[in-house]
Amino acid sequence: MTKELNPKDVELFLLDNLDFFESRESLVGEMRFKHSSSSASSILERQILKLREEHKNLINLLSSFVETANINEDLFNKSKSLTLKILQSNSKQEIIKVVEDAFKKDFKVDKPILKFYKNEKIDELEKVTDLSFHKGAIHCGSFSSEKMSVLFKDKKVESMVISVVLIESQIGLLMLGSYDRSKYLGDEDTTFIEYIRDVLEKKLSK
Repeated sequence: MTKELNPKDVELFLLDNLDFFESRESLVGEMRFKHSSSSASSILERQILKLREEHKNLINLLSSFVETANINEDLFNKSKSLTLKILQSNSKQEIIKVVEDAFKKDFKVDKPILKFYKNEKIDELEKVTDLSFHKGAIHCGSFSSEKMSVLFKDKKVESMVISVVLIESQIGLLMLGSYDRSKYLGDEDTTFIEYIRDVLEKKLSK
């Protein structure tokens, strides 16, 4: 049976151990004190409120870190899975299916397309879209509906990321189209597509 603590004993213990709460700030933040008009009490109340607020902010910050870590881990796992599927593929057609399926299902891209063209067809696309598809080219943002329709054959696509995949006799375009006009406005989405482009070029150049 647990012995009930005597408040007087607790008081005496605290008087003998005045630094008890220095390493237990979270405990102080949870304690309740009787309201008083004295300046000492007001200072203590403000300190407690500050500690509680700092504790709350710390918890929110840690939660944000955990959420970001989970998102990064999820992206890493999906990227690893796609990379392995590309490397394990036995044909160009199989690679196209693997890439398009992964971007559609795992990365939730509205309109993913991996398509290969001969040089003369690329020349035509460059003239029609006024975009350059040279080695290493990346295009990211919201373009005219005419350009979107030519590239994606889908009038609902309103923003895109395009990376050029260069192999021996053909030029590939890895195109990610979104129905959200603001989806691909910055360049933060280009690093990942560049990585996939490099994997594709290594695999297809063999």
